Amino acid sequence: MPHRIYATSVASVYVHYIAKAERKGRTQAEVDEIICWLTGYTREGLAKELARNTSFEDFFARAPGLNPARSAITGTICGVRIENIDEPLMREIRYLDKLVDELANGRPMEKILRQ
Repeated sequence: MPHRIYATSVASVYVHYIAKAERKGRTQAEVDEIICWLTGYTREGLAKELARNTSFEDFFARAPGLNPARSAITGTICGVRIENIDEPLMREIRYLDKLVDELANGRPMEKILRQ
């Protein structure tokens, strides 16, 4: 049985990403930059997917170009090592969670975006 996060709309979690970032003095624009870097969506494309209430499964399936540098994202999220996640969609979702965590923890954007 697929995990229920796969059917959850990105927009419903996006508001929490924004709130988490803003509580730590970061911005919605930075969250958007992270999502666009990871997925290849433009800001306009991201806005359309959010307005459609696209599920995580469809959001990543339609992503214009997943960033090849995302494999450099390592560490733990929710107590699980990202590099040990076998399910590809769950790994993509956890990459996004990890990047938002790094933003909220004050990491510089150039390091978050693996530059």
